[in-house]
Amino acid sequence: MSDLEYMRAALNLARRNLGQTWPNPAVGCVIVKDGRVVGRGWTARGGRPHAETEALARAGAAARGATAYVSLEPCSHHGRTPPCADALIAAGVARVVAAVDDPDRRVSGKGIARLRAAGVAAEAGSCAQEAAELNAGFFIRVRQGRPLVTLKLATSLDGRIATANGASRWITGPAARERAHLLRATHDAVLIGTGTAKADDPQLTCRLPGMADRSPVRIVLDRALQLPPSLRLFVERDAPTWVATLPLANAARKAALGEQGIEVLDVPPDTAGRIDVAALLCALGDKGLTRLLVEGGGELAASLLRAGLVDRLVWMRAPLAIGGDGLPAIAALGLDAPGAAPRFELIDSEAVAGDLVETYRRRD
Repeated sequence: MSDLEYMRAALNLARRNLGQTWPNPAVGCVIVKDGRVVGRGWTARGGRPHAETEALARAGAAARGATAYVSLEPCSHHGRTPPCADALIAAGVARVVAAVDDPDRRVSGKGIARLRAAGVAAEAGSCAQEAAELNAGFFIRVRQGRPLVTLKLATSLDGRIATANGASRWITGPAARERAHLLRATHDAVLIGTGTAKADDPQLTCRLPGMADRSPVRIVLDRALQLPPSLRLFVERDAPTWVATLPLANAARKAALGEQGIEVLDVPPDTAGRIDVAALLCALGDKGLTRLLVEGGGELAASLLRAGLVDRLVWMRAPLAIGGDGLPAIAALGLDAPGAAPRFELIDSEAVAGDLVETYRRRD
């Protein structure tokens, strides 16, 4: 196998816990000696232990003189765990191939430099684009202080999420809905607005077989803290629930939510008196979240698009038309010309049991 093939194997390992490693990146490591894989590792839930130390533990003495393929530059600073660069050096690894530099200023370039200073042949750049896309959420949090935002829309061909009377079950088919659950499993948290919480009373958990423990943190916007306590988000404790509200919202209700084990986030208002979505994302970044899935209605989608805060768009389209009296997936953006519209590029398209699932990346 080539360097490229071993690195792709490391990337596949990194994907195993995507959505579970925050605040750390999801990293994979493959250790190879004499053409044979002697160790594999991937970042554990909560970000520890790191992929390199897991792979080295599995390789044991066979790591000496081997090549380590790592999907992100090995860390070189003391945090909650010792530096992975030091662990690789101590194990006697002869060569390290990293996919991409770590953007964290405590690490960036220093991990590779530390390895080279110890006599280890070290390089970066193999599968760099793929590795950067895999950990785009971590990169955005490090550089911009907020998580990557994936907006998920499930609509008719004409972009409607419900009929005029609000009926929405079901527009897309079972296979597309399973894909939505998989999205939840690969994101740190899922966000909805007040309207969606009231209308749908969703669980926001991952209910794929064998994946219930991969449910994300559930976040709901409730600026006035008026959502009924009977909502499943509050009653069913399948996953952590956070409520984002305004600082001046009812203090007694905040205390009651806290007693239920629900975390309350105070977020400043925007000029219209609503929760400021940019400030919310910064607060979530401060909490360590790297990947946020948005499943809210048209108003929440529009507020994020207006603010230029949607990084990925997953559009699930069913082959049916609801018409202009249906509820739009995206509320008014207030555009004066098409040139001012948020723009995206298609990066993947797949037919899923009759529905079309398209993935877009924001064009800067």
